[in-house]
Amino acid sequence: MKLEKCFMHAFNMALHSKLRSWLTILGIVIGVAAVIAIISMGEGMQQSMTAQLSGLGGDIVTISPGFSRGTGMFVMRGGGGEGGFSGGAQATDKEIVLSRSDLQALKGIPDIALIDTNIRGSVEVSYRGKTGKVSLTGVDQRVWSQITTNKIKSGRMLDSADQNVVVIGGRLASSYFDQPIGINKMITIEGSAFRVVGIVDDQSTNIYMPIQMAYQVIEDKKNGIYDSFVVKIKNEDQLDEVIAKIESKLMVARHVTQKDRDFSVSSSRQFQQTRAEALSSLNAFLVAIAAVSLIVGAVGIANTMFTSVLEKTKEIGIMKAIGARNPDILLIFLFNAGFIGLVGGVIGIILGTILSGFMPALMGNLPLMRGTAIVSLNSIIMALSVSITVGVLAGIIPAYQASKLKPVDALRYE
Repeated sequence: MKLEKCFMHAFNMALHSKLRSWLTILGIVIGVAAVIAIISMGEGMQQSMTAQLSGLGGDIVTISPGFSRGTGMFVMRGGGGEGGFSGGAQATDKEIVLSRSDLQALKGIPDIALIDTNIRGSVEVSYRGKTGKVSLTGVDQRVWSQITTNKIKSGRMLDSADQNVVVIGGRLASSYFDQPIGINKMITIEGSAFRVVGIVDDQSTNIYMPIQMAYQVIEDKKNGIYDSFVVKIKNEDQLDEVIAKIESKLMVARHVTQKDRDFSVSSSRQFQQTRAEALSSLNAFLVAIAAVSLIVGAVGIANTMFTSVLEKTKEIGIMKAIGARNPDILLIFLFNAGFIGLVGGVIGIILGTILSGFMPALMGNLPLMRGTAIVSLNSIIMALSVSITVGVLAGIIPAYQASKLKPVDALRYE
């Protein structure tokens, strides 16, 4: 029997059992749609995360007081460095700080291009009769513009000659108070007036000011004591080597060993790798859950094919009696199973593409889920291949069973 005739027989078998075929196809559709939607969301989140973290600077290293070593923790005061990379220490009775001696030790490392000293605190800010509490960061204005990963939306960065001026976060400027704060407007911080010279392109309420002015407005901050150092290295390719040098130099300067180390060194690259691994594991888990639907669909196809063999037993006997061979019968039923998988895969891809367009909007409030779903050609080809393969594999046993029927037994079957 020719291949085309085998295919036409398989097509007619699916066509004349519409309800059963479509119920079977539905199982494949759900599985493929779920896989497509999850993979597209995963690729979208990965791209969004890469775009976000690419702006953090692979050559930026943050040094913070405090070090995590399992159950034992030292405290760090003021949190992590710019960008939020910290050692994750928890509070104890002992206060660990960074000082001028640590700064001098870092300046002795030739691989470091720039060092920004930071202090942080919560301050009371007032504008046109309205008051609120926000976070303030004191920075070394001589290097801050060269080392920060923040982008200016309007105005300018701080420069070396600045004193009573600040740069503020985007939300603080636009919606924190009843009226927006514009460039060159005056705001009051802990009773002192400051002029706004720049607005950051973000959604924060942070305030950035020269570190010497920050010492005056943040309570309990002593001159020469820092909450973190933000370091820019000369060669990003030597990041790991430079981090090792920083750790070695600071351990000598602070008279500590690896056992009682009391500071943390972190980089955006390490954070990116950790988050990428977590995202990859999450995607694999979700795809595994979606694959259960494909398994259910495969069971449905197998059930449909077994039923078809029973219904077509007499027809199989007739075909064999007029010359059909075992491979011909096998092909007819395999084509039928593959056709069900193909139709389910195509519809599932369409449904999954539509669903992936709605998922970012439905999950927009979750930080990890923000981003645009990306339906790639590879995911479409993979889903279609899997659906056809599932259909064919599910139909192998019933197809083989049908091909082995003896013509006499098949013709006698009622």
